[in-house]
Amino acid sequence: MSSRHRSRSELRGSRGERKEQTRRRLLDAALGLLSQHSFDSISLREVAREAGITPTAFYRHFDDMEELGLVLVEEAFGTLHQMIRDARADTPFLRDVVRRSVAVVVDHVHAHRTHLRFIARERYGGMRRLRRTIRLELEHFANELAVDLARFPDLEGWSRDDRQMFAELLVDTVVTTAAALLDASPDEEQRIVRRVERQLRLIVVGVSRWRSSPES
Repeated sequence: MSSRHRSRSELRGSRGERKEQTRRRLLDAALGLLSQHSFDSISLREVAREAGITPTAFYRHFDDMEELGLVLVEEAFGTLHQMIRDARADTPFLRDVVRRSVAVVVDHVHAHRTHLRFIARERYGGMRRLRRTIRLELEHFANELAVDLARFPDLEGWSRDDRQMFAELLVDTVVTTAAALLDASPDEEQRIVRRVERQLRLIVVGVSRWRSSPES
């Protein structure tokens, strides 16, 4: 490759890297503002100023604030999905999944506090499309879990509807726990963790006795 071609390739690469870095700055700037404010209360200009770019330059990376918010939702659920998959892996016992899942949620809150605060707030927040996307992500989360639950001996003979109901209960517990942990002190965190572990163990105990009634 000639030096001219190499320089053009390097230039395109550096431009792409700079564009990705600016995009990341915009996402991080929005997250920083969201630590104190709801999504629909922050403006494009505020995000651009926080990121150190002009409002016009914002549109090189996102069509509008709504698109930026959807990317943040995707990021938040992407990391959580993988961590929960890891918690469920390589064990046939629901009690082990419970223990691992609680630890995973605590670790995830510590590592992604701002993302989770955003999800917890916007789940019932002001922007309709964000609410809908979060709801669909949670439904997808539960659907994926319901399929995975079929491999557990404790759930042998359960119907697809029953596994779906159980999965939705687990997902709702995880999300509620994550929201409760966001502003908890270390002592409060331990109390929350102990309580949710007891709640989930109670659920698991009930699992072995559950049978759908004909009317359900």
